[in-house]
Amino acid sequence: MRISSHSIVGLWCVSALLWLSTGAQGEPAASSSTTAKTDREATKQALAEFNSLIGGWRGVGMIKRNSRKGAWSEKAEWVWKFDPKSTGIAYQITDGKFLKSALLTYNPEAKTYLLSTVLPDGKTRDYTGTLSKDTLILESAPDKEGAIYRISIRRLNEKRTLVLFEQRNQGQSFYYRLAEVGYTRAGTKLAESGSGGPECIVTGGAGSIQVSYQGKNYYVCCSGCKQAFEEDPEPFIEEAKQKAEARRKQKSQ
Repeated sequence: MRISSHSIVGLWCVSALLWLSTGAQGEPAASSSTTAKTDREATKQALAEFNSLIGGWRGVGMIKRNSRKGAWSEKAEWVWKFDPKSTGIAYQITDGKFLKSALLTYNPEAKTYLLSTVLPDGKTRDYTGTLSKDTLILESAPDKEGAIYRISIRRLNEKRTLVLFEQRNQGQSFYYRLAEVGYTRAGTKLAESGSGGPECIVTGGAGSIQVSYQGKNYYVCCSGCKQAFEEDPEPFIEEAKQKAEARRKQKSQ
């Protein structure tokens, strides 16, 4: 049976179209994977700004500044959390009057921080905001009554942090104070990254917990980083090697 030149050309065109279609289908998946990885790295880098918060804190809350009337004591802990689809820092409060828990994340596209909170009564409230010097300022959307809430997290130093709760009504420009919690770091001061102390292999913060892999010891800063390292240590070790090499090259210049 003879095959005409037109048939050969037709078969070649169909094959080319199938090849292009297969390639086109593969590209978005690869592109999506690369974008997701880039977003994760950007989120981790943005949240690393708050490595100084990781650990336990003792807090004293005050309705009115310098007044013990209505004051209370609470405890808090900041811990890194790594999930397959997201990265964040968990903020867990014990005996808190304004918050029960929260999760701080980051939106790389909008370049804004997100704080998803659980209130003492179990209700939830979400905040968005940006970092201004040492203060993270986050604002909620108006609720059903038109109330807008603001949380400001101000890091004074490695031992002291202030969390201010404020509120305003929709249409107003000024906030009025609800309360402020002054936190003091619990326990011994953690080693600071770059000060000669151990560095967290996962986030680059201050390492305080020892972990091991293939006979070699490393440090992490919290239980969240410990879990992430133990589940898949090699990517963190490789990343740390690359960072160390980059620092070495920078010093030699």
